[in-house]
Amino acid sequence: MPYPRLVEGRRGLGYGAAAYFIWGLFPLYWPLLEPAGAVEVLAHRIVWSALTMALVVLLLRRTGQVRSSLADRRVLAYLVLAAAVISINWGTYIWGVSNGRVTEAALGYFITPLVTVLMGVLFIGERLRPAQWAALGLAAVAVLVLAVDYGGIPWVAAALALSFGTYGLAKKKANTGAVESLAIETVVAAPFAAAYLGFLAWQGSAVFGTVSSGHTLLFLTTGIVTAIPLVLFGASATRVSMVAIGILQYLAPILQFALGVLWFHEEMPAARWAGFGLVWLALVIFTFEAIGHRRRQLRLAAEATAV
Repeated sequence: MPYPRLVEGRRGLGYGAAAYFIWGLFPLYWPLLEPAGAVEVLAHRIVWSALTMALVVLLLRRTGQVRSSLADRRVLAYLVLAAAVISINWGTYIWGVSNGRVTEAALGYFITPLVTVLMGVLFIGERLRPAQWAALGLAAVAVLVLAVDYGGIPWVAAALALSFGTYGLAKKKANTGAVESLAIETVVAAPFAAAYLGFLAWQGSAVFGTVSSGHTLLFLTTGIVTAIPLVLFGASATRVSMVAIGILQYLAPILQFALGVLWFHEEMPAARWAGFGLVWLALVIFTFEAIGHRRRQLRLAAEATAV
């Protein structure tokens, strides 16, 4: 019946919007953990995320799937790569939003879909349609404009886009469940994070537990804050189309950009506005082309079925 499907679709959109809304508000969360440095915050995020995901695996009874993924060397290799690049992504983002680069971090997530498409061409052999090439060309021009404005490549944006694009590629190659893969990724990275936290404690330079009880509790929530939007995203991805997910993903960088300009009052000279404008134009072309292509595919499939 269409009605239950419609209800599920609406729920999926709601779950997806909630996930990206939470991610969009992250620039307000990570600075609350100061005066801890970005690497200490990252290490805590990894450790507490690993513990949270271990609990989720047990509650959802996914231990069998986790063992199966660990037993497959090819899958495990891709998940180790995913763990490395998502750690770089998280660390770069935490550093960026804690050091007055919220708008640059937003730029990284604006261009991530375009970087992901380019990686598909380079590493999977996918072919781009003319409008997609036009969008990538505009994005390249935008990066040049922004590089001139920043006085160099905006490395925070570049690191975020490249690391998340590589993360998506590794996840695609691993081809395993979202809960299982994230659990394995965080568990793989957790020993290194725990070793770093132990080193800080041995040196006496750890911030965790030295500021206030509220500050300590905030550290303990890093795993939950990481897991909740990912669970919401997973619930959304099973209910709505990839086109809908593709459109929803712009919500987070839009919110981050708005926070950077309106809340943190970061500088936005004319050249920077021009660069962002070119990125947004590229995304408009990219999105509308994807929607149009999807509709043509559905129409052709319907016609083939009718015949």
